[in-house]
Amino acid sequence: MKKAMRLIFWLILIGILLLLFSSHVIAQDDYERQRQELVGVIKEHVASTRDFLQQETLDQRIFNVLGKVPRHAFVPRNQRSFAYENRPLPIGHGQTISQPYIVAIMTDLLKPKPGDKVLEIGTGSGYQAAILAELVDSVYSIEIIEALAEQAADNLKQSGYQNVHTRIGDGYYGWESAAPFDGIVVTAVASHIPPPLIKQLKPGGRMIIPVGAPFMTQYLVLLTKAADGSITTRQILPVSFVPLTGAH
Repeated sequence: MKKAMRLIFWLILIGILLLLFSSHVIAQDDYERQRQELVGVIKEHVASTRDFLQQETLDQRIFNVLGKVPRHAFVPRNQRSFAYENRPLPIGHGQTISQPYIVAIMTDLLKPKPGDKVLEIGTGSGYQAAILAELVDSVYSIEIIEALAEQAADNLKQSGYQNVHTRIGDGYYGWESAAPFDGIVVTAVASHIPPPLIKQLKPGGRMIIPVGAPFMTQYLVLLTKAADGSITTRQILPVSFVPLTGAH
């Protein structure tokens, strides 16, 4: 009788484990499908805004990475069913994870290369950092909200990203000890382009930053630094970002 009970117990346990494993596989397959569908939606949005972008499409590497990085791993559990919709989502503390289309064009405008070192201001949940980590050598990311910074670091670690360095701090002042950077991406709106960030950008580098007033007109701005240190800027398209906060 005891042997029979033990056998039944192990059969039930194996059945539960198989069910859990198959559910996990199905969920991962569904996320993969949703990511590919999202890439298609982003391509349509890029085509419809090509006049703003002054280009017909994005670098195919950007689409490949968007189809690979698990956005659901960078949103709260209660938002995971919406993870692959093309819209921002709340991540707590009054912050959001950016719309995938915006992540795509900001990444593309940065023109990331395999050997690059990139600075991100506003880690949020870590999603933009993960996208960049697939395309460059190293990412340095600063988040001013301690709880978000800690959660983002955990999200990135759990997702296997070893080339992202995170810290808590005021992003306005950049990360001087790690400068200079080949590219800088700012994921919060500022009233002006912070001079410390311009200083920390390499000659030949690019910075993408939303500029304007919170809850008013904002534009995504591309800043490029020439070899002689001179600066040029170009407004790309209207956007809506949460404000860059800090003592500045």
